[in-house]
Amino acid sequence: MKSLLGQKIKELFARGVQEDSFDELERIFYEADLGASVSADLVEKIRQFSRKNQQLNSEEILAFVRKELLILFASPTPSIPPHSATAPHVILIVGVNGSGKTTSVAKLASHYRSEGKKVLIAAGDTFRAAAIEQLETWANRINVDLVKAQPKSDPSSVAFDAIQAAKSRKTDVVLIDTAGRLQTKTDLMHELAKVRKVCQKQIAEAPHETLLVLDATVGQNALDQARTFHQFTPITGIVLTKLDGTAKGGIILAIKQQLNIPILWIGTGEGANDLAPFNAEDFVTALLAEK
Repeated sequence: MKSLLGQKIKELFARGVQEDSFDELERIFYEADLGASVSADLVEKIRQFSRKNQQLNSEEILAFVRKELLILFASPTPSIPPHSATAPHVILIVGVNGSGKTTSVAKLASHYRSEGKKVLIAAGDTFRAAAIEQLETWANRINVDLVKAQPKSDPSSVAFDAIQAAKSRKTDVVLIDTAGRLQTKTDLMHELAKVRKVCQKQIAEAPHETLLVLDATVGQNALDQARTFHQFTPITGIVLTKLDGTAKGGIILAIKQQLNIPILWIGTGEGANDLAPFNAEDFVTALLAEK
């Protein structure tokens, strides 16, 4: 059975602090997907802490790691505009295929629907017919409006029609799904830019949020995805999916440190209600689990 991060840290320092333990600790952090920069910085802080406290035990080191990780999450992040009382709040959802993007759109729709908001989904991933069908099934299940087009249609036209419909129907929230073909990066990013421009022509501040959906199981690749999307279309928040398995999603610490993008939501299953607001304390507790 694979040891958990908290267990590994306690085992490493079970006999006290040794100078040669720090290289091993950095490797443990890196293997937990904390990223090279976070791993190195964290080890250096622990090294300095141990020099000032010669008789540290493993419990104290684990508590120190927890405190430092929470400090990282507590660093200031760009604020997200509140939902407007007069215009639909437009949320653009981006991410690569297979990340759980389309399912996350449906979960967010269900969340806002449960708050009493009127929700409309735009099936903008016209590259995949399956994505349109999937959202249509979800929309019927959770009783929200859907705007769609034929497969291979222009995604920006779907966004345009969705916002127009939202205005006429007095909709509170518009969720726009998008294609996720990162392997054709240039075409995809131009497509996203066009969708953003269409939104802004109808509502100057739109999209009010651009959420990146990341799969917690992909490790270091998640940082590359975040950096690429953020470069072409500013990301205001992250939805971290697939935390229902063994993945702990440590890479979001690197994303927070390097890109300062807040983690807003976590997905823990396939059901409509398997979405929760991100809680840093709960996340760090799970990350540093001992058993």
